[in-house]
Amino acid sequence: MDASLTQKLYRHAKERIPGGVGLLSKRPENMAPDYWPAYSAEARGCTLKDLDGRTYRDFSTNGIGACLLGYADPFVSEAVVRTVRSGSMSSLNPPEEVELADRLCAIHPWAEQARFARTGGETLALAVRIARAATDRSIVIVSGYHGWTDWYLACNLGDSDALRGMWLDGVPPYGVPSELRGTSIPLMHGDFARLEELFTKFGDKIAAVVAEPCRHEYPTFGFLEKLRELCDQYGSALIFDEVTIGWRWRFGGSHLSFGVMPDLAAFAKALGNGHPIGAVIGTRRTMQSAERSFISSTYWTERVGPVAALATLQRMEESRVWEHAQKIGAAVVAHWKRLAAKYALPLLVQSEEEFACLAAFGFTGERATELRTLYTRYMIDEGFLAGCAFYPTLAHSEKDVSDFSGALDRVFAKLRDALDAKQPILPPEAIARSGFQRLVK
Repeated sequence: MDASLTQKLYRHAKERIPGGVGLLSKRPENMAPDYWPAYSAEARGCTLKDLDGRTYRDFSTNGIGACLLGYADPFVSEAVVRTVRSGSMSSLNPPEEVELADRLCAIHPWAEQARFARTGGETLALAVRIARAATDRSIVIVSGYHGWTDWYLACNLGDSDALRGMWLDGVPPYGVPSELRGTSIPLMHGDFARLEELFTKFGDKIAAVVAEPCRHEYPTFGFLEKLRELCDQYGSALIFDEVTIGWRWRFGGSHLSFGVMPDLAAFAKALGNGHPIGAVIGTRRTMQSAERSFISSTYWTERVGPVAALATLQRMEESRVWEHAQKIGAAVVAHWKRLAAKYALPLLVQSEEEFACLAAFGFTGERATELRTLYTRYMIDEGFLAGCAFYPTLAHSEKDVSDFSGALDRVFAKLRDALDAKQPILPPEAIARSGFQRLVK
């Protein structure tokens, strides 16, 4: 790809903005350095247009999982535009936040109160603050990925200041006070022995367990139940992070399917279909501690967030978007498997069939990262944004999947040729960087 306006702007951005972008997951270097288009000029449905007028269909994460209905969903956009025109910020509060609180508690009968933020990371920080206030304790056990803030990254503070041996590769805790060491303790999903050990050792000091109920597969049998049991036994709060899996797998969140109810649950991403909104819901007993703690932010009170969430909830429920996402995701996964077998590619699908709404695969072997980069570059040439994860949306049609399958066939044939050549095709600087590992399946 030539030095386009899109690529030129990103090169300038890296000189002006530390890291080039505000979100690690949107760094072009994670996908295909100097090839992945960093910026969009327009986004509608599942189609993006970059600064040079090139169009792509998004078969990657579609707004890092935020746009479950597709980009610029007309119903949601209309509600947001009306709100902006009537004034989205004032010295008074938006009445829609009360309606949204009622709606979320109706969807989750175990919950009685709600508080709102605007991003997933700050929503989890809000939940942890409430839990610590409710228990008057400090230690948080974490299982899964929960954002960028100090409370969470403290789990990567090792036994020394060398900051080695991190549980989450790619998220080093530089800038996190070393004094927070021991306040957040990582736990791999399904590690019953470690869980028991932590509660035996720190039980009366554990404020909360924060966990993603699931991600790409069903939770280990009995694990969520054990979290609930130990939290009840020791008086700790159980927090479920539904920011990513949330409405995508089931309307209302994955935990409703598993029959284990938390004390607090956090939502963001798809809740606003691309418009900033996050929510913490919980039992009255736990949530009322928010009144004792100083939890307050100006932009938590603007109207666009709750208006977008109400419209999104209506649209999701009426369209039964989770069923469509599963259908589209399953079709794409089937094409991954079929064509990988056809060309004998070392590809492993990482998501269970029932979790195709959050589909992911990985290449294996010594050339895995190069293959991943080549795959992305070749798919860009075919007019598709594609990595090793696909978050389907309501906007993806069967025609889109059919076109994707045709492109995938051609691209996988090229990957086979690359392997047969037994020589690297890309120089080291052109190969994608690795992301971070999570603590949840």
